[in-house]
Amino acid sequence: MRVIVCGAGQVGYGIAEKLAAEQNDVTVIDSSPELINRIREALDVRGFVGHGAHPDVLSQAGADQADMIIAVTLYDEVNMVACQVAHSLFAVPTKVARVRAQSYLQPHWQDLFSRDHMPIDVIISPEIEVGEMVLRRLALPGAVETVRFADDKVVVVGVVCEPDCPIVDTPIRQLTELFPDLGAVVVGIFRGNTLFVPHINDAMLEGDLVYVAARREQVARTLGIFGHEEPEANRVVVAGGGNIGLYVAKALEQRHAGSKVKIIEASRERAIDIADGLKRTVILHGSALDQAILTEADVRHADTMIALTNDDEANILTSVMAKKLGCRRNLCLINNTSYHAFARALGIDAHINPRAVTVSKVLRHVRRGRIRGVHSLQNGSAEVIEAEALETSPLVGKPLRELDVPDGIRIGAIYRAGNVIIPRGDTQILANDRVVIFTVGGRVRQVERMFRVSLEFF
Repeated sequence: MRVIVCGAGQVGYGIAEKLAAEQNDVTVIDSSPELINRIREALDVRGFVGHGAHPDVLSQAGADQADMIIAVTLYDEVNMVACQVAHSLFAVPTKVARVRAQSYLQPHWQDLFSRDHMPIDVIISPEIEVGEMVLRRLALPGAVETVRFADDKVVVVGVVCEPDCPIVDTPIRQLTELFPDLGAVVVGIFRGNTLFVPHINDAMLEGDLVYVAARREQVARTLGIFGHEEPEANRVVVAGGGNIGLYVAKALEQRHAGSKVKIIEASRERAIDIADGLKRTVILHGSALDQAILTEADVRHADTMIALTNDDEANILTSVMAKKLGCRRNLCLINNTSYHAFARALGIDAHINPRAVTVSKVLRHVRRGRIRGVHSLQNGSAEVIEAEALETSPLVGKPLRELDVPDGIRIGAIYRAGNVIIPRGDTQILANDRVVIFTVGGRVRQVERMFRVSLEFF
């Protein structure tokens, strides 16, 4: 696939890195020579210095032969115009744009991005995507990762095996014997620095991060089996009143009448501005790194501290300080992937990588086959994919135990006619089923082939 990426910042770099690693033909455009030089030196991509919305620059980048343009510069208007130019002058089939300003995304303006007006096929709003992920973590505080598939009927959670985990050292095959009616299946384990699909005789060890696919109504019970029965967070302190912090606070006010939210914002102007848009949330002006401000926010009685500033180091330190002052749990944004490996050792219960959230959103539209959803795990070491099975799929019509599924791939759930089926050896996948699959990074292409239309079908 030939892809043009406009913007070589953190998100653009992450998208280019992922697509280039999968042997796509990638070209990156950015107005910064430094960013283009960096991406040329690090990745197998072409780079052009210039304005991503200018026709001559897009022409040099090969827009007339591109299959997709992904515009993720810092400016919404540049992203939108780049897609419009790509459509009008170069007939690029698929156009993806990052749009951060919520004014463009209001429901009553939804026709703006139609083919008759501004033809953008996929709108990515990082604030909404990351905000929703924060809210899902608050709803399931025992999980360090939470992703929903199949119309929200299937949830894939990441849960850490703490020293007091009741099923540590238990072979996976025994879980079915111990909990025969549990609607969940272990699909992956992150141990040390390796993410792998376990065999049925493998046991979960202390310190493992275990990924489990479960029916939505069985998630709380699944977390309880792992020793995580933490109640949903109702008392929340948010560090950072930016777009994400404001989105989370508004959502909590609307969805959880009993929640108590406090926001700590360093900018006085911003604090006054967001106070006008919130009803029950308490706004505190000051630095979240100031212990006096944390004390004033009564962080010691809070269920969760959420650090959502644009500064990774400040987010980490704020989260650690809150925990030391008595806060039950913490959750923070960490953009720098080099911090992820030791975040837990520093006392971070859970973290979210905004770049990974955006990349996952893009991958859904890059993947070949009937792909409905994609979520990247551990910096691309694995993916959870929701795909629709076609009549020609090699997965259809045979018991799972008879399928030649390669190592590194695990079927986590099957969604059929509104019902979730937890796969067993005698389960069969039917045409039009939506299948949730966990796959290590090196097996993604094989998963795609399983869900592509065979030429023999025509």
